[in-house]
Amino acid sequence: MQIRELTIPDAYEVTPKQFGDDRGVFLEWYRFDRLAEVVGHPLDLAQANTSVSRRGVVRGIHFADIPPSQAKYVTATHGAVLDFVVDIRVGSPTFGTWDSVLLDDVDRRAVYLAEGLGHCFIALTDDATVSYLVSSTYHAEREHGIHPLDPEVGLVFPEAAGEPLLSPKDAEAPSLAEAAASGLLPTWDAARAYYASLNEKGN
Repeated sequence: MQIRELTIPDAYEVTPKQFGDDRGVFLEWYRFDRLAEVVGHPLDLAQANTSVSRRGVVRGIHFADIPPSQAKYVTATHGAVLDFVVDIRVGSPTFGTWDSVLLDDVDRRAVYLAEGLGHCFIALTDDATVSYLVSSTYHAEREHGIHPLDPEVGLVFPEAAGEPLLSPKDAEAPSLAEAAASGLLPTWDAARAYYASLNEKGN
């Protein structure tokens, strides 16, 4: 398994080693110890989610209040999505920027993103199935969004995905600037302090 940090601090691409033969393929798509070596603490699993999306569906940009927010370990078990990590931590040196990873059932990569980061993906195939391991349970009152088509963020969706399809909730989400002005976004300092507390607990 290879783990590579993205251009957004505290987000990583995980590429598993696959073992194939005439029966099929075997792989480890999640190793808590290998991830903990890189992140500094184990991913404390609290919930597992799965979404199935038609081609062109956009889910996100989603995030939760910190602390505790919600760290995510995301992979595509069927089909393909382009997965985005967006730095929405006010004061971060990469605030407002993003990185992306192709998640599909060929290379079977995963993405880990720490608490306080924004997450989004667009489905590139029909029946794109995405599984998430997350560090805290869902609490609707602590969950927020940023409009995925906000030009200030500037996510680039592949033309092959077709017209982006948004849920009503995501279509009504504020822009990054509006979310920042309203005090909705996590801060870099709060995120770093929370990561440090997790590292101390993990050690």
